[in-house]
Amino acid sequence: MSQHSTVPDETAPAARGEADTAPAPRTRAGALPAARSGRKARREPAGTPPEGGKPALRARFRRDRVLVLMTLPALLLVLVFHYVPVLGNVVAFQDYNPYLSENGFAAMLESPWIGFDQFERIFADSAFWRAVENTLVLFFLQLVLFFPVPIVLALLINSIIRPRVRAVAQAIMYLPHFFSWVLVVTVFQQIFGGAGIIAQTLRQHGIEGFDLMTDPGIFKFLVTSEGIWKDAGWGVIVFLAALSSVSQDLYEAAAMDGAGRWRRMWHVTLPALRPVIALLLVLRVGDALTVGFEQLLLQRDAVGPDAAEVLDTYVWWTGLRNQDFSYAAAAGLIKGIVGLGLVLTANKVAHLMGEQGVYKK
Repeated sequence: MSQHSTVPDETAPAARGEADTAPAPRTRAGALPAARSGRKARREPAGTPPEGGKPALRARFRRDRVLVLMTLPALLLVLVFHYVPVLGNVVAFQDYNPYLSENGFAAMLESPWIGFDQFERIFADSAFWRAVENTLVLFFLQLVLFFPVPIVLALLINSIIRPRVRAVAQAIMYLPHFFSWVLVVTVFQQIFGGAGIIAQTLRQHGIEGFDLMTDPGIFKFLVTSEGIWKDAGWGVIVFLAALSSVSQDLYEAAAMDGAGRWRRMWHVTLPALRPVIALLLVLRVGDALTVGFEQLLLQRDAVGPDAAEVLDTYVWWTGLRNQDFSYAAAAGLIKGIVGLGLVLTANKVAHLMGEQGVYKK
């Protein structure tokens, strides 16, 4: 007889009975498993809010009240200085006379309606089309010559290894942004003007000097150069912020694959900057009809309106200075509508290129 007798397992049937009669485990919200309920199981991602949708508005406000309070001043400024003045565009369809009442809003209500007469005057004015031409020429020059400069500077600064040298280079490039346009024009006048340093040096050596500040032929290139010197360094900040988010592992992996510095820049750095470049390009296109009011107004008399007149200065001289407010409002409304169309078009192009742009699809 074997030493190990086979004793029937009396606990097995009981265990099996308990297993058969035990309630089935329940999933979230008390639902039966898919195998027992006959329904297909559905896996939900972690962090999915419970059934009932998003948290209540009051709970979300309580959670984010600090952020909401921080954005209220900015929202108030945008509302007061950007959205409320839009209501004043109604004077573009009136023969607005601010002297009909001491209250500007009451004068707006009492001014007679003239329909689209102001727009007909604008489209028939040759000075308006000359201003449009100068504006577009300046925009394309700034887009081709100005827009790539911050990108190149950001790449150069990012390649500097020593932090102290990088900080000094950034400070030198940022500094002109804090200068007023009066100071910027004065600096260029002292360098490239008829009595500037270069002209005086040439005359001392028997060479006839020049005055670039009063030459209408190169005025647009001069204005673009002033903009580059003043604001290119400030634009570097955005691209350096985008470069700081690039993982160093990507550069190390590319270097291990045999990629040199230029190939790493082409395949790692520039793709990281692509979303930011697309966003800023869309915003720049939308701001195409605004090419620098104060800068051009300061130099308008030196080169004449044929070379320096843009839409902003045209509105100022023909509308506000002559107190033809309805005419100025009509010109500004045309500029705003065209700018909105350019933003929507550029954003659509960004979507077609696979970028987010200003807003998602």
